[in-house]
Amino acid sequence: MAMTTEIPFDRIPRSALAGLLARMPKAELHIHIEGSLEPELIFALAHRNGVALPYASVEALRAAYAFTDLQTFLDIYYAGASVLLHEQDFYDMAWAYFEKAAADHIVHAELFFDPQTHTARGVAIGTVIEGLSRACTDAHDKLGVSGALILCFLRHLSEADAFATLEEALPYRAHFIGVGLDSSELGHPPAKFQRVFARCAELGLKRVAHAGEEGPPEYIEEALDLLKAERIDHGVRAIESPALMQRLAAERIPLTVCPLSNLKLCVVRDLAEHPLPQLLAAGLAVTINSDDPAYFGGYLNENLLALFAAQPQWGAREAYQLARNSLEASFVTPLTQAAWIAALDAEFQRAAASG
Repeated sequence: MAMTTEIPFDRIPRSALAGLLARMPKAELHIHIEGSLEPELIFALAHRNGVALPYASVEALRAAYAFTDLQTFLDIYYAGASVLLHEQDFYDMAWAYFEKAAADHIVHAELFFDPQTHTARGVAIGTVIEGLSRACTDAHDKLGVSGALILCFLRHLSEADAFATLEEALPYRAHFIGVGLDSSELGHPPAKFQRVFARCAELGLKRVAHAGEEGPPEYIEEALDLLKAERIDHGVRAIESPALMQRLAAERIPLTVCPLSNLKLCVVRDLAEHPLPQLLAAGLAVTINSDDPAYFGGYLNENLLALFAAQPQWGAREAYQLARNSLEASFVTPLTQAAWIAALDAEFQRAAASG
């Protein structure tokens, strides 16, 4: 959807940007709910559930967050998830995220969850889904934040395991809107999961996939052509393929980009060198997200603020486009999107009037 609203962006000074970035309505489309598990909550749940942790304190756990790549992050990520055992644990984790989302003026969040991480430990898939779903309901009713769930397959496991997980989840089909593909990217191309994604398409599930974070641009093409992915999570290595860039722009395939995650996992050395400006200037439908905010140093607004601080040439026009992209890329009805975009327009018109 092209930008049609006549907003005098030039009247909004850069000094007003921080406040505008914080309060503009936006959607978060790349958030691993297990990655929002803060050390304080990990310790609280460990105490409640009698789980022994290999860290003496919250501070010791935070000190362990020294990742050098995706795999070293995943090792500690899965260890943190070990405290999640009961439905209330999953509810508490998601509720803590939704409170932060409301404070960040996120109107809609589509939460990734990794059932295989939990079923491998003997936790029933219904326990996971029902706890998260209840939090989504309460977030809507009590915080005014819309929430939806996307079940992710772990790509370092087999496609047969993914099929088994899908079958386990089908009794809870009403509680999740789609499927995704995450975990270790290198050596696990999207093609490995072509059949299970085809089955998900038959079931009417939305389909997204991590691709082009550490993996090559060809993984993005596989996700589009073989998995029929409707959104690409990360996708920053598309910058290496002009033909792919043109395709993503022409087909308006959203990219759910996570700047602080890219920095923490050394996908980029500095946010000033991030390819986001080139992606946005080329007409790609890029969105900003937090990925695993408890581990990567920031929730959605902190990602936006850090990114804009590193891109001094950006102003209100880019802020608006990123927020609008997120709303348009969400898996909600066009009517709901239109209402959120109207609220976004109003926020920027007020900023221009007072600029």
